[in-house]
Amino acid sequence: MDYLPCEMVETSEDIRAAVIWLHGLGANGHDFVPIVPRLNIPSDLGIRFIFPHSPSIPVTINNGTVMPAWYDIYAMDMEREIDTPQIKASAQAIRALIEREIAHGIPSNKIVLAGFSQGGAVIFEAGLTFDRPLAALMSLSSYFATYKTIEPHKANQTIPIHIYQGSHDEIVTEPLAKLAESELKKRGYTPEYKSYPMGHEVHYQEIEDISHWLQHVLT
Repeated sequence: MDYLPCEMVETSEDIRAAVIWLHGLGANGHDFVPIVPRLNIPSDLGIRFIFPHSPSIPVTINNGTVMPAWYDIYAMDMEREIDTPQIKASAQAIRALIEREIAHGIPSNKIVLAGFSQGGAVIFEAGLTFDRPLAALMSLSSYFATYKTIEPHKANQTIPIHIYQGSHDEIVTEPLAKLAESELKKRGYTPEYKSYPMGHEVHYQEIEDISHWLQHVLT
C-alpha cells in the first residue's frame, strides 16, 4: 500500500504509543518536528511522533496556486466552504497511517491524532469515524469542517478531545473554534477548550499544556 510520506521522531527505543500530527495549509511534515524536544516528553512513554506530508493541490482561495494542502478551500467565510471528497480522502490516508501503527504493535488506544489548521479539520474526520478506540484528538487553531456530513463511529464516542485556539487568530477565527466545540458537544463529545493571546501560531504556554495533556492521555 502507498502511504503518505512522513517525518518521524521517536522519544525512546521502546515505542509504546504514537502521535500522528498534521501540518496546516502551505506547510509540510517538517513544520512541527522542532516542537518535539520542547515537549520534554519522558522517554519511558515511548512515543513515535509521525508528521505526514500532504499532497500538493491547487487551492482556490489562493488563486489556484498549487501548494501542500489536505483539501481545497473555496471560500474563507464562517462556513469555510471546502472540497468534502478531498477531506474524506485525506482522512482515509490518515486512517491508513493509524492502521500501519497498529500493525507495528501499537494499540489503537495509544494513538493520538493532532492537527494544526487544515490538519485539525482532517483529524476530526479521520478520528471520529475510526472503528476502534483512539487515545485522543488534539485540534490546534482549527475547526470542524465536516460537522454537517460526518458519520461518526461509536468506537470513539468517549474519546478525549482538546481544542487549542488563539484569541487573536485572523485565519481561523475563534468563533470557528467555538463552533467546533459546540458541534462536538451536540454529538455527545466532551471537548476541552483553551485559548491563548496569539494569532495563527503556537504559543509557548500552549506547548507546555500540550505536553502535560499528551502525558495524561498516553499514561
